[in-house]
Amino acid sequence: MLVASIALLSACGGGSGTSGGSNATNNTAVNWPAAPSWPASAVWPATPVWPANSGSSGSNSNSTPGNNMPVNPSNAPANGPATITPVSGANAATITVDGKTSINQPYVTITLCAPNAQGSNPCATIDRMILDTGSSGVRVMASAVSSLLAAQLPAQTGATDDPTGNAPVAQCATFASGFTWGSLKRATVSIGGESSSVMPVQLIGDTAFTVPADCSARGGRNLSSASAMGANGIVGISNLVYDDAAAANTVFPAGFYYCPGTSSCTSTRLAVNKQPLNPVAAFPSDNNGTIIRLPNLPRTGAASATGQVIFGINTQQNNAMPSTVNILPLDQYGNFTSIYKGRLLTQSAVDSGTNVLLFPDSTIPTESGFYVPASPLNLAAIFQSPNGARTQINVPFEIDNAENLYASGNAAFNDIGVNASGLVLWGLPFFYGRSVYTVLESAKVGSQAGPFVAF
Repeated sequence: MLVASIALLSACGGGSGTSGGSNATNNTAVNWPAAPSWPASAVWPATPVWPANSGSSGSNSNSTPGNNMPVNPSNAPANGPATITPVSGANAATITVDGKTSINQPYVTITLCAPNAQGSNPCATIDRMILDTGSSGVRVMASAVSSLLAAQLPAQTGATDDPTGNAPVAQCATFASGFTWGSLKRATVSIGGESSSVMPVQLIGDTAFTVPADCSARGGRNLSSASAMGANGIVGISNLVYDDAAAANTVFPAGFYYCPGTSSCTSTRLAVNKQPLNPVAAFPSDNNGTIIRLPNLPRTGAASATGQVIFGINTQQNNAMPSTVNILPLDQYGNFTSIYKGRLLTQSAVDSGTNVLLFPDSTIPTESGFYVPASPLNLAAIFQSPNGARTQINVPFEIDNAENLYASGNAAFNDIGVNASGLVLWGLPFFYGRSVYTVLESAKVGSQAGPFVAF
């Protein structure tokens, strides 16, 4: 029997915002919209754990990023590693998909530094950070940071509803697969040769404050440990800059909190400049978007895959966007419309943090939600902008039998899918063999304003 967890890192937020003008080097004047608000009707496949890995079954919740999805250690990979020819430049960093923790999970390495830190260890190099185009903000496991560095990270304060203005701020960050709880701190983040200004980041699972009841009740599974998430954190580089702009004006449950005491956290509004920030927007240059490059894969997958994330688009010689790419404008939440077998699916997103193709098709056989067709299927969807005004883009894709893919022993797959209703996530399988451009809201690439994705 095939039962497995699914990594779904699209952010779940509420509300909306308005956008103003900006350019590739100055995002400070923009009132960025909130993170995507996924519909309550979304139905997730049940129960998780790849067979033959732990000798147990069904003990973990579904939709857990990176948990219990390693390559079967008893199976030798059917194919070797897949790679690209990398571009050189300080604005590029390596992406690794290796299956040590999860199939189809893209990891990068960051350096986290305390601002104006004193002492011999003001920074930490942290690997196995999930690169996620479905959320915004940097979230680091406290377990990946030394106590010395953690003590030098200033607490984010100044919540709108805090009468003192001095209480530390914490966050319940919700995703389609669970939540992360932890304090907001101020730090700089470096990826490759790019370094951010001082910005808020979430220190996940730091145990400074008790998880509020509404966070536990609404957030789903607690992902606030490296073992639960299968990673040391998340680098959110979506089309949005701020985590949840609507939370600047509205108090949302399972959102931001000011915490005057260990067990006395109160829901609050929080200005956008005090929220976790898309690190690309905090770079002094190369800050209008990203390019993710991953190699082509054979139909049965690869033992591992190595690619690149490149910062900036049309800002250097190594990040030019060809005039022949397909450009897909997005709405204020980063969504577009997929048309699949005549059905309009308006809650669609391109999301590197999701490790499968998530779409509804009741005609394909499933096992624990995973598609298991008798033979490989050649399918296609049409992508169009939310208002349908742009040219429709035909996108062919493949779906193979998940049980057979698992049996191959590989870790990277471009044709593994899951049946779900209510939303469509074109996860990491969509990225293989493509250069995928993610452009920030109201930033520009030439005359084309974001938010948009291109490929």
